[in-house]
Amino acid sequence: MLMYASLLIIILNSSFACSDSDGYSLGDFRISIATVVSEGDMTYSLLLDNGDKLWPAATDVYYRPKMNQRVFVNYTLLSGAMQGYDHYIKVNDIWDILTKPVIELTEANADSIGNDPVRVNDLWIGNDYLNTAFSFNYNGVKPHAINMVQNRMKAEGDAVVLELELRHNSYNSKGNTLFNGFACFDLRPFRVEGEDSIPIRVIVKDFDGEKEYELIYKYVELNKNRVKMTIPIITTNEYE
Repeated sequence: MLMYASLLIIILNSSFACSDSDGYSLGDFRISIATVVSEGDMTYSLLLDNGDKLWPAATDVYYRPKMNQRVFVNYTLLSGAMQGYDHYIKVNDIWDILTKPVIELTEANADSIGNDPVRVNDLWIGNDYLNTAFSFNYNGVKPHAINMVQNRMKAEGDAVVLELELRHNSYNSKGNTLFNGFACFDLRPFRVEGEDSIPIRVIVKDFDGEKEYELIYKYVELNKNRVKMTIPIITTNEYE
């Protein structure tokens, strides 16, 4: 598993080494984070976090699409803009990313949500999703749980700021091996009518104490200048 994660990091770091050109080579590939757009039946397109729309004109893998599923996609460009898409592509491989709604934390679900330490390696917003790269200690026995919550048990704070908490349940795992993970959380339910953005504060219980991260969720602004590629991940049987 660790070898798989390390290999994927190498691919993510190297796949953008080629410079863009007017020509397209089947030997070139890149890996991006995207959101699946279901087009009916088993047909889908992909929306990158920089706003580009991709049409899978060819594929090497069987993939069952799910609307708004976040994915890592390994692909080769086949063309420039055509029929409303920025590129036609060949899908070389595709991996689902853990994609979840933000949930309310209450006394009823507090135990199952947990509050074990988790380290944030990176945190940013793209395509209406709060993207998190994180690390936790894992003993390889039982999948851990990762959630983003709105804590209803706390006193109301700043009404202008959306306060969230990244929660980790290790299920009493005693492991001391650090594993890396990645998850995306849907922010669309928190849009405020009449506004174009909302400030967000994310609270995290790290190994050395509580930490806070502040971001701005801009509803209509796509992240043209920041496409994350160097993200260490593990497969979803280590967390859920």
